[in-house]
Amino acid sequence: PRWPIVGMEPAVKPAAAATRNGRVGVLATTGTLQSAKFAALLDRFALGVQVLTQPCPGLVEQVERGDLHGPETRRLLQDFLEPLLTAECDTLILGCTHYPFLRPLLAELVPPEIILVDTGAAVARRLQSLLARDNRLARGPAGLTRIWTSGEPADLEAVLPQLWPAGAEVKAFV
Repeated sequence: PRWPIVGMEPAVKPAAAATRNGRVGVLATTGTLQSAKFAALLDRFALGVQVLTQPCPGLVEQVERGDLHGPETRRLLQDFLEPLLTAECDTLILGCTHYPFLRPLLAELVPPEIILVDTGAAVARRLQSLLARDNRLARGPAGLTRIWTSGEPADLEAVLPQLWPAGAEVKAFV
């Protein structure tokens, strides 16, 4: 069977709607920030909003190591946040699938009035609607969760309890 794929992209539209002062910061990978797709998102949804971008080299690797709270992760985040907070961004986009795992640490590092935006909930709603449309939503008790990785399954299994406490079967994506 063919399964729907829902792409992830930085949440520029909801962030532009949420900002109170018109300044939005984006934490993302260098590749995302340099992509034509991201430029198109800004052109389409950031009208009248100042968007400051912050590449975050090394942050994905910290999450993949399971280092969500350690001193190196804290230092990286502080360095990446500093220019955005100095510029008085009141809304921050977590522009990478890995960054929501850092929400607890971010809550320690940014003032509580800063709005953190990611696309996780929106992507889940979209996937649910596609599955419902195709009559593919699961019924009955929850089954086994499987997670596919393009990396080494053993590496993900080592950090999975921190990232997905419910547990899952890890498979190699080939």
